[in-house]
Amino acid sequence: MSKLCIIPARGGSKRIPRKNIKLFMGKPIMAYSIEAALKSGLFDEVMVSTDDEEFAEVARQYGASVPFLRSEATANDYATTADVLNEVLERYREIGKEFDSFCCLYSTAPFVTSDRLKKANEKISADVDACFTMVQYSYPAQRGLQVNDKGYVEMTNPEYLGIRSQDLKSIYHDAGQFYFIKTKTFETEKTLWAKRTAPLILSELEMQDIDTETDWKIAEMKYKLLINPGGGEKLCNTSPR
Repeated sequence: MSKLCIIPARGGSKRIPRKNIKLFMGKPIMAYSIEAALKSGLFDEVMVSTDDEEFAEVARQYGASVPFLRSEATANDYATTADVLNEVLERYREIGKEFDSFCCLYSTAPFVTSDRLKKANEKISADVDACFTMVQYSYPAQRGLQVNDKGYVEMTNPEYLGIRSQDLKSIYHDAGQFYFIKTKTFETEKTLWAKRTAPLILSELEMQDIDTETDWKIAEMKYKLLINPGGGEKLCNTSPR
């Protein structure tokens, strides 16, 4: 089964400028995704899809391929992840390369590991077409609150008011690290969340959305706990491949 790893990395990040190559614990954040994908040994090719020449150069330094830059249509603010993936698959098809499955691995996922990628890949089978990472809400989502039109607090789902927290079903959200999927399934269902998708469940310590500078600082604190739980600071190797 041939596999492709696609790492999207657009140059036009607004909230954290140049986010994809900003140094995270000593090296470009994009490097973590590239290195985990290469170390896993799963992929026939690990490529970065970018519209930015500097990003492309950093990607190559850490071992990824950048066989082409994004088109104008997939480099704007309105292009979706699906648009980017479709373009990548089509460009490879034009040069005679097709893949049975692929992994869309986000470039700002420093917590991803090669072992985690392997576990997700193992879930793909005759009965499972896709797998992505999820994390449980830290507080029961059924007990969510909202402010009504009169400015008063009320429960979003008042029917759960009298039910003990431990009796409520666990609810999860997308951890936003990566998506494994069979290529045929993606092209047929036109989504990364296929009908037959299996979960790979993470703890809150193993993930962090990074959309603001505060998110970035929290992510670095979590990372320090993961790589050195006994305390103290242990920086990563900053040398590119």
